[in-house]
Amino acid sequence: MSRVYTDAVASNKISLSPSAVRDRVESNQLDITGSISGTGVATLELPTLALFASVYMFWALLVCFHELLPFWLVLPALTLMTTLHSSLQHEALHGHPTRSGRLNECIAAIPLGLFIPYRRFKRLHLRHHCDEKLTDPYDDPESFYLAQTDWAALSFGMRCLLRANNTLLGRLVVGPSLALYAFCRNELRDTSKASYGRKNLAKAWALHGFGISTVLVILALADFPVLLYICCVAYPAMSLLMLRTYAEHQAAQDVGPRTAIVDASPFFALLYLNNNLHFVHHRFPTAAWYRLPALYKEYYEDLNSQNGHYRIAGYWTLFRNHLVRAKEPVAHPLIQGERPDVVRSGSDAENSVTPPPLQMT
Repeated sequence: MSRVYTDAVASNKISLSPSAVRDRVESNQLDITGSISGTGVATLELPTLALFASVYMFWALLVCFHELLPFWLVLPALTLMTTLHSSLQHEALHGHPTRSGRLNECIAAIPLGLFIPYRRFKRLHLRHHCDEKLTDPYDDPESFYLAQTDWAALSFGMRCLLRANNTLLGRLVVGPSLALYAFCRNELRDTSKASYGRKNLAKAWALHGFGISTVLVILALADFPVLLYICCVAYPAMSLLMLRTYAEHQAAQDVGPRTAIVDASPFFALLYLNNNLHFVHHRFPTAAWYRLPALYKEYYEDLNSQNGHYRIAGYWTLFRNHLVRAKEPVAHPLIQGERPDVVRSGSDAENSVTPPPLQMT
């Protein structure tokens, strides 16, 4: 069970079982701070709401007036806006900027990045927040590791591709393609599950289709080439996100050292909404992005001790040390494999089948 769920139960704001909390979170009836949506007035976090408004405004201005500006300026600026929007979506699924899951979805779900449905991102990411399962290639949807038996069964060509993907250069160039391939394959696999899972999957993709249509209509009205947007905005934005996720987690026997703290410049700290302080985020998953630096400062010694001082001196250090040299092996050093497929019923059906070798981020 994810820490976000157990925190909600432990807070005494709700009187639900962990499984009931999980189901309500994923159906947007309950936000992860324990507030039932639809009861009372939502509490607004103005910094996050203002940032959402600014991102949408600048994105729209760049699209609508792209012909007045050089593409060498428009495309990087749109990429940054799209990356920042993805960081804001991460905030929304963690219960910001309001205490209403449905309202947060309405604010965040417009898919400027095109590729991943918000509801699917939410479900998979909240599963990722089960710290006891971090990096597990079967139970962590955001793991880039393979079990040792799965790794041994791969062809030589696939091994070479995945080794390249574990370098920073490979992660930025081919990483989005591999992650999207795996994600789509997993989604097709999930359509074979129980009716509960299929219904939620269909609804997530239907809403995503509506959101994509909205983005495409805006691009068409502005006469912005769709293929150019996909290749030179959405894909690079996903690459930028993979720069952040590249060193967030590592295999370790103890839970704490699995999650990193990355020092970041103000530019990257804003772009990733302080999620470079990733261990802090995992320890305080309901804390808003602008509170993480203060929490890190307050509990500096304890946090660094708890994560085994797994700290990286900035993203440029990753470029310098791991541009063409893998930081981690593909095969998980602690997990041999051979987890059996188990088909469950009801709301657990979507979590029942062994994930394939490639995971999404």
